[in-house]
Amino acid sequence: MSTLTQQNPSLNAQVSQSNWQAWLMVAALIYLLLASVGAIGSGFKMATASNAKELFSFASNPVIALIIGVVATALIQSSSTVTSIIVGMVAGGLPLSIAIPMVMGANIGTSLTSTLVSLGHVRNGEEFRRAFAAATVHDSFNIFAVLILLPLELLFKPLQNTAEFMSGFFISDTSVSMSNVNFMKTLLAPANDALKFITGWLPEVWAGIALIVIGIALILFVVSAIGKLLRKVMVGKAKDILHKAVGRGPIAGMTSGSIITVLVQSSSTTTALIVPLAGTGVFSIKQIYPFTLGANVGTTITALLAATAISGPTAELALQIALVHLFFNLMAILLIYVLPVFRPLPVKMAETLAMYAQKNKLYVVAYIGGVFFVLPLLIIGISQIF
Repeated sequence: MSTLTQQNPSLNAQVSQSNWQAWLMVAALIYLLLASVGAIGSGFKMATASNAKELFSFASNPVIALIIGVVATALIQSSSTVTSIIVGMVAGGLPLSIAIPMVMGANIGTSLTSTLVSLGHVRNGEEFRRAFAAATVHDSFNIFAVLILLPLELLFKPLQNTAEFMSGFFISDTSVSMSNVNFMKTLLAPANDALKFITGWLPEVWAGIALIVIGIALILFVVSAIGKLLRKVMVGKAKDILHKAVGRGPIAGMTSGSIITVLVQSSSTTTALIVPLAGTGVFSIKQIYPFTLGANVGTTITALLAATAISGPTAELALQIALVHLFFNLMAILLIYVLPVFRPLPVKMAETLAMYAQKNKLYVVAYIGGVFFVLPLLIIGISQIF
């Protein structure tokens, strides 16, 4: 392709113009994403009339909040979308104690994508075993991360306390703080005014609900559209990074996983790139393992970006939940991957699952349905009874 464009200047100009237009569209979609998150926050304030705690009392059990995050992300197939919505909900009054388990659940839900991608190798037993192991090492790590960090968070709040401390560097009472400069509020004012004009004829509660629905619908559209555009202009480069870095050690693998996920704005796309290569034997599960951890870190950029859309007294809370998402993934790497006693556990779990999946495909159905849908819904049902 590069040789062809060098020989044909007009084709080169067309490619450059197409890329420029794509990046312009990405910028416009990011603006729309920020406006959407702001709309959800405003909508929750209007709809709940400062009674958000009562509204979310059904999820006061952290296990239920966790499961809501798992199921929502498994259905939407985008942790970036779910965490962006959670940021908006926190800005609208959702307590952090509920939001944090939801964010953890989103990490588990998003790993369903790579598991589904592995099914493309189902006709070849050995390829399927390798692909399924590579996919479920992502699931296994995220499940272990929640099993370790959720109890720690409930007891000692390390994630919330760290996020509160770090957010103070970005939003404070000083004259140079983000909350006082508030340039995002000015930047997003036209979009916010337009959305409020659309819903202004409704009673306040219904106007708030309409803003929430519009905000969620726009986030679903925007995250998908940004992913498609970035894949169009960046996947070729992402593949180059992947091939050059994954086999060079864990640090290079994590770094490349983070970079690729930031480039394509989707950990689902990142894992979709790597799982087929595992199936064909290009990379081993031990090489892919750190790469998927980097993808976990890279996907947090969307929530951090979404948090910049929030202004006013809830701006710091919105930033805190976005930082919790980042610190959760970093702390999971430090506790599970860095410590030798825990490091092999996700690999062993994934290899065991793959062995059973190769023997009988019903184990695959049971695993996907059980982990991501049946078990979570069953736990919610039992908790409502008791």
